Amino acid sequence: MYLEFRHLRTIRAIHQAGGLARAADMLNMTQSALSHQVKGLEDQAGMELFVRRSKPMKLSAAGLRMLRLAERIIPELDALEEEFRALRSGKTGRLHIAIECHACFDWLFPVLEQFRHAWPEVDVDIRAGLAFDAFPALLREEVDLVISSDPVNLSGVVFNPLFDYHPTFVASRQNPLAQKDWIGAEDFRDQTLITYPVSRDKLDVFTELLTPAKVEPRGQRPVELTAVILMLVGSNRGVSVLPDWVLREVRSNADYVTRPLGPQTITKRLYAATREEDATKPFMAHFLRLGRSEPVKLQRS
Repeated sequence: MYLEFRHLRTIRAIHQAGGLARAADMLNMTQSALSHQVKGLEDQAGMELFVRRSKPMKLSAAGLRMLRLAERIIPELDALEEEFRALRSGKTGRLHIAIECHACFDWLFPVLEQFRHAWPEVDVDIRAGLAFDAFPALLREEVDLVISSDPVNLSGVVFNPLFDYHPTFVASRQNPLAQKDWIGAEDFRDQTLITYPVSRDKLDVFTELLTPAKVEPRGQRPVELTAVILMLVGSNRGVSVLPDWVLREVRSNADYVTRPLGPQTITKRLYAATREEDATKPFMAHFLRLGRSEPVKLQRS
């Protein structure tokens, strides 16, 4: 027996309408065409699907079994069609994010909070565990966006600029470096540098200052959480260099001082890398707009 989805819709429509004439109107077809379709279906089944002598028109035992199938399958089919329509219109999709920046959580969560209200059907996830293989994961379509301050030349990948930031020195007011107007590479030789637990090529203080100057800090202490870094710095257990948006809460705290790196303030740019074909999707474009505007509010607060 060969069944098509239209056959299931026909069975359901006739059952709901109680007759061929009204069912034909529901299905937007002529009564003659509907009657022909039913006869062909009954020929395939080898039995009647309707009790035609009854009014309203009722299903036979075989027809009821087919109706049960229709009521199970048609809602799933309708839901799938709606998903496809949403995909075509850009209302739904997937936004799995890999982060090469521990401190990015400070601005990313407010951005995602706004994003989810605008795009509730988009599946959002953060894949922090993929951070160090983020770009291969992007090319393999395991993630959809990579947040990074280090753009690379990759075919099929576009680096969408988000915002500029300043890597900023932070220390306890009790630290001797608190008396300086700006901090140079040599100032770190006698300091314990508290950093996120990532490789040096992911840390601005090394890539922009210490490595070019061939300077090593007295010690380096890896710490996972921003709040713990600031607690240790406030206790004068070491110094740190963090993006300026992270330090908004300690600027007015008498326990801390913040200073620029070098006599000329270092400026870095954060990017959101996406596959080229994804950058113009409506929900992706909205995320990028939020990613450009919301972090700036944190920098100014």
